[in-house]
Amino acid sequence: MPVPKYLLDTDVIIEWLRHNHRIVDWLDRCHTAGDFLACTPVSVAELYAGLRPREEFFIGEILRVLHCVDINARIGHKAGHYRHTFGPSHGVEIADALIAASAHVHGLTLCSLNLRHYPMRDVKKARL
Repeated sequence: MPVPKYLLDTDVIIEWLRHNHRIVDWLDRCHTAGDFLACTPVSVAELYAGLRPREEFFIGEILRVLHCVDINARIGHKAGHYRHTFGPSHGVEIADALIAASAHVHGLTLCSLNLRHYPMRDVKKARL
């Protein structure tokens, strides 16, 4: 049986950081089951940009658990397509386009609290 592979949107990581019990419990179950949990450099940047006092240590701990996937030209191309296609109609910003493209290219299920940011039909998604 294949191992589930998840790419966490920044909103999920923030809720983990803030000890949201529902998110923490889900991530604990995933970690215990040996699921692959990942993030993107975009989420890392967003986390540090919104850093609250005393959160830096916890962000470092969270990033030791998550795999940070690479962003390359293929992902950039796909993200540009997503932004061009869904920017005007759905307000998709470049950060969300890069996260979605990373999930698509790496074959990961994108986990988010708000899937309205991700109208792409070729991305596997899960609402948490």
